[in-house]
Amino acid sequence: MSITTFAAIDVGSYEVGMKIFELSKKYRLKEIDSVRYRLELGKDVYESRRFSTHMLDELCVVLKNYKEIMEGYRVDAYRAYGTSPFREAKNAHIAIERVKQRTGLQISILSNSEQRFLGYKSIAALENDFQKMIRKSTAIVDVGGGSMQVSLFDKDALVTTQNIKLGNLRIRERLQTLEKETIHYEKLVEEFIHNELLTFQKLYLVNREVKHVIFLGDFFTDTIFHGESQEKTISREEFNRMYQRIISRSPEEIAMHMGVPVEYASLIVPTAVIYKNFVDIFQTEAMWVPGTLLGDGIAYDYGETHGFIDSKHNFENDIVVAAENIASRYSASRRHTQAVAKIALKIFDSMKKIHGLGVRERLLLRIAAILHECGKYISMCDVADNSFHIIMSTEIIGLSHEERQIIASVVRYNTQEFGYFEEIGREIGADKERYHVIAKLTAIHRVANALDRSHYQKIRDLRPLLKDNQLMLTLDSDRDIGLEKGLLKEKAAFFEEVFGVRIRLRRKKQI
Repeated sequence: MSITTFAAIDVGSYEVGMKIFELSKKYRLKEIDSVRYRLELGKDVYESRRFSTHMLDELCVVLKNYKEIMEGYRVDAYRAYGTSPFREAKNAHIAIERVKQRTGLQISILSNSEQRFLGYKSIAALENDFQKMIRKSTAIVDVGGGSMQVSLFDKDALVTTQNIKLGNLRIRERLQTLEKETIHYEKLVEEFIHNELLTFQKLYLVNREVKHVIFLGDFFTDTIFHGESQEKTISREEFNRMYQRIISRSPEEIAMHMGVPVEYASLIVPTAVIYKNFVDIFQTEAMWVPGTLLGDGIAYDYGETHGFIDSKHNFENDIVVAAENIASRYSASRRHTQAVAKIALKIFDSMKKIHGLGVRERLLLRIAAILHECGKYISMCDVADNSFHIIMSTEIIGLSHEERQIIASVVRYNTQEFGYFEEIGREIGADKERYHVIAKLTAIHRVANALDRSHYQKIRDLRPLLKDNQLMLTLDSDRDIGLEKGLLKEKAAFFEEVFGVRIRLRRKKQI
């Protein structure tokens, strides 16, 4: 039996954690060790927007020790991810290079949507419980040092996910001077976060009943909720008792009671207040506290990608559903965008030998087709630019910042004149590889959109066939497609420029 030893390293706002796993097809995911080191990188960054030399030196020492542990376990592969501090620090890339030089470890920066997606995958590692939970309306509240994420699921699909830039460490740093001036610190925190939570409630919870709540939050599930329930389920009454015990104690008393450093204890009140507010908002009778960490999600994702784990849940579909909900929010035509996506994917699949792109790029093409009309909500005149800015300003869970740039650019150049490498590279910082992906997906998307330009879905079926540098599109339609044929000629020129393939349109003979 083949076993891979894998290390997941999470460099977060207030600690550096590492988990060692054994991955195999028989046993899937087995944790064999876990280490943590308290290091408040977030405190540095949230105050000055930079990593200090002192903090980076300490981080390098920690990671060097972790590397020695990895060597002791003969780790086959690892992933080291930086989260909120690395996203916000101006000198993040300098920090990453210093770490690499001193330790040999490569840190990759997770976008917020990627981080939350991995956090959500950490729950999926508890497969049966997770699948059971999300069949009904479920909220996942993930509290970190820099921000919190609230994701709503219903009928086994992601409905919406929103990031609120109020994490426990950020709140503590903002209110630190005021804490000493009040005997009810929890009320101060509640007032500080009230408006953001109220806005979320108005926008996303109208006429929505949440049946289950899942609480995530780094190490807090094994401190705040430690010992409350062996089944990882906390009743509302248990939660309220726990909450009252926490807010009635000083950080020093909390530290002693929970067996954590005082610096950790000072983060527990802001976290508990956030949880309490969501308990009151959702009015649920019980909460599930799985106790999973980002490292679990990192390992699960690696195992899924490399064939050790066959997930029962379709994570790609969550990304698609999230995009569809964004399109719906901006009143995009669902029938048109679905028709364009269907045509685009058929052309993409028929061109595999030519374009050399993979399943991830296929997903980005699909998302672009879903979102290409959203700019009409703002103005009918500047749809392309408006759509570009909406996509770049909207978080799509599971997609990196660079992937959103690809999608937004494909949508923009669907109607605008295509910008060549110097122009796109200058505007969005795309390298040549990403530029070629944008060009290829734009060429396919333009053709697909032209074939439903009327928005009437005239084409019942489309069969693309690539042969001898020619793409034959055989379509089935009993309606006049003069508009589509005329507009296709305009789009076919760019398609031929990108792929060196001519497009021919043939109508299926009617019986």
